[in-house]
Amino acid sequence: MPDDRQASAHGLAAVIRPLLRTRQFREFTAVPPTVEELEAVVDAARWSGSSQNTQPWRFIVIRDVAAIRRIAAAGMTLTRSLQTATAAVAIALPVSPERAVSLAYDDGRAAERMLIAASMLGLGAGIAWIKPDARPVVADLLALPADRMVRTIVAIGRPTDAALAPKAGPGTARLPRAEVVFEDRWPAG
Repeated sequence: MPDDRQASAHGLAAVIRPLLRTRQFREFTAVPPTVEELEAVVDAARWSGSSQNTQPWRFIVIRDVAAIRRIAAAGMTLTRSLQTATAAVAIALPVSPERAVSLAYDDGRAAERMLIAASMLGLGAGIAWIKPDARPVVADLLALPADRMVRTIVAIGRPTDAALAPKAGPGTARLPRAEVVFEDRWPAG
């Protein structure tokens, strides 16, 4: 019988399991998420923390599949999740070189929240990265003002069976804990 400490650790692992099961999806079925599902995903992003609580992002929910495909074509290979997505959320950020680091931090936090929310709703999501040379196309398609840009678009949909299949064998998806988690300081040797 496990001791109390093992039982407690097992209980904690069960609580965070949804976070550990969240992953990227890049292939979606033709069945779009509902309006309510998209609203829930965007609300999760909207409630993300941001540097100094500036909330710099604005979220553009894209349901126009033709526009999603045009964005996918403009940004390949970093936008492949948009090739089959039936919905997406663009994270529009201020153009502010002096705040580049904090804006990248805020962008990533919001994107990760959307991945987690989609997973909790039984959907899938994948991050599409908009390269600088594709940003003008995206800005035009989304009618962005000159002081805004999009670096990240989150593709959202219902994953295909192939996308749901494990990509790595059991126990091989992550490096062993001993190789990435250290106590107090970097290990000697």
